[in-house]
Amino acid sequence: MSAKPTALQDLPVDLDKERLPEHVAVIMDGNGRWAKSHSLPRVMGHQKGVDTLKDLLRCCRDWGIPALTVYAFSTENWGRPIEEVRFLMTLFERVLRRELSDMMKEGVCIRFIGNLSSLSPSLQEEIMRSIKDTENNTGIQFTVATNYGGREEITQACKSIAAKVQQGLIQLDEINEITIEDHLYTKGLPSPDLLIRTSGEMRLSNFLLWQLAYAEIYVTSTLWPDFDRSQFHKALVSYQSRDRRYGKL
Repeated sequence: MSAKPTALQDLPVDLDKERLPEHVAVIMDGNGRWAKSHSLPRVMGHQKGVDTLKDLLRCCRDWGIPALTVYAFSTENWGRPIEEVRFLMTLFERVLRRELSDMMKEGVCIRFIGNLSSLSPSLQEEIMRSIKDTENNTGIQFTVATNYGGREEITQACKSIAAKVQQGLIQLDEINEITIEDHLYTKGLPSPDLLIRTSGEMRLSNFLLWQLAYAEIYVTSTLWPDFDRSQFHKALVSYQSRDRRYGKL
């Protein structure tokens, strides 16, 4: 991730720095189609997608957006061809190992959400190391959803709350939205203000189903490897044109 930081004054002039989203979530879609359109193996699309993600992370830092959450691997993605899944797991591990020192230099605080127990021991080790090493960093909060499913997250939260009710630790009438949020993977992280989905697909794909309740949604036909700063700029312009009423008049 080594690159010369861009000063905050380089924020595009048509963006209001006081109205930027505090938290951006991204469904990074279209790696395979990008590779196919360039007559390349699908795995090369994933590799190019990593470069796009690194630049977006820097862009959020440069423009003063404090939190970024990305959908890296869903619980449904295990159904992809075994060779592609193996490549993705190896890629995750290699990127974590290679980029950790730069994340430390740039103050990135990384966390992972999802069922990490299903990942290989070596990948789990790299994940735990990156979390521990960056936990005191005060820069951008970077969350990676890996082996993540929104329905599974909510189900696990319900089970955990129910167990505490059985144990007498929580009373039934004490359960509220805050209780549920405190039992989600994302505990302590504010809900996203903006969801970006690339490649034109118009669905949430089981991503942050609770947390995205009032997020503004921006869908672009641009494939993820081609989603550069100019594309992110367009998403933010669209976001700032919205009237966020949260169900009120």
